Amino acid sequence: MLGSVAAEIVALVLLAAVLTFAMAQPRGLPEALVAVPAAGLTVVLGLVAPSEAVRKVAELGPTVGFLAAILVLAHLADSAGVFRWLGWRLAAASAGRPVRLLGLVFVAASVTTAALSLDATVVLLTPVVFGTAARLRLRPKPHVYACTHLANSASTLLPVSNLTNLLAFSASGLSFTAFGALMALPWLAAIGVEYLVFRRFFGADLAGRAEPQSAEAEAAPRFALTVLAVTLAGFGASGAIGVDPAWVAVAGAVVLAVPALVSRRVRVTELVSSASPLFCLFVLALGVVVAGVTSHGLGDTLAALIPAAPSLLGLLAVAALAAALANLVNNLPATLALLGALGPGTHPGLVLAVLLGVNIGPNLTYVGSLATLLWRRVLAGLSGSDSSPSPREFVLLGLLTVPACLVAAVLALWFGLTVGRGWLV
Repeated sequence: MLGSVAAEIVALVLLAAVLTFAMAQPRGLPEALVAVPAAGLTVVLGLVAPSEAVRKVAELGPTVGFLAAILVLAHLADSAGVFRWLGWRLAAASAGRPVRLLGLVFVAASVTTAALSLDATVVLLTPVVFGTAARLRLRPKPHVYACTHLANSASTLLPVSNLTNLLAFSASGLSFTAFGALMALPWLAAIGVEYLVFRRFFGADLAGRAEPQSAEAEAAPRFALTVLAVTLAGFGASGAIGVDPAWVAVAGAVVLAVPALVSRRVRVTELVSSASPLFCLFVLALGVVVAGVTSHGLGDTLAALIPAAPSLLGLLAVAALAAALANLVNNLPATLALLGALGPGTHPGLVLAVLLGVNIGPNLTYVGSLATLLWRRVLAGLSGSDSSPSPREFVLLGLLTVPACLVAAVLALWFGLTVGRGWLV
């Protein structure tokens, strides 16, 4: 058995190795390639007891299953033409006006992130937005930057919007509806602040007006849109009828998958791949590695820093701590570490403040969120892109948006927890 100090050092080294590999992803190798052996070493070296590792995996299992179902649902929506239709609607409604297009992209990215997760915004919506701006002969930079910022800051609304939300949802003890009700005002506040900053920051890129280009109209994928709407309604009703939201996601995916498979628009192997099984395995392994870190000192340190009561200052402190930790070690392990430090029975307001920090905070640096790193790779792969982000520009935009968004969102959360307590929870 390692001593306490040695155990903490080894656990931190293992976590650093997992995160470094996940962020660099050399040759496109899966994150699980390093995370799974690291989790094994965490157990073998006695940093985490085998029973505790099994408990952590079992605890994360339903959340990871929910994530897989949402990823399949988003892929099926894309194969049904939802995003092609959305791109056509954006182009037609903007009429060649860059400011109008930015507003429409904000709406589309916010709704996509909330309903289908931030991965759908990064992977599926970003290329559509880039292509729409290029077709209209507008500068795409403000619009594609909006996709990555809103993939993070607009992912606070529903449990399905982000893997961090799913983890917080399980820890909060709230129903799906109560969670969404409490996070609606912070969601709107963060989006509003982002939009105001974007209008100023990208003022030169949004100047003028382009002549709109004619494009063949895309038929609305009514069946897919209906299934998505019913699935979202099912999420809201799941608590009242005693059904786990994960089963609602599975049902929505099955309803979309059957006609897609029958028509051979998608293949079974494609659906399995869209569930990202190796990424799901990475999340489970990461949970074990983070448990090794938090059980040997870091957890106690974080617990000492977290206020006990959800006062306004307490909520601001928790959100700031979560944002800082997310930019140091990435938002997923930051969420796992902070929720572990909070422990069971914590006031849900503190859990939601953590969520605001780990979701909005990653807009400050590339390393804050895996989704941001993925967005950078997606953007770099777009033919003819003049919107490749520079680290300096990304950080500068983050400095202007993250603190303001965090303060606005926390104020809105505090309002919901105090003034709106009787009708929100």
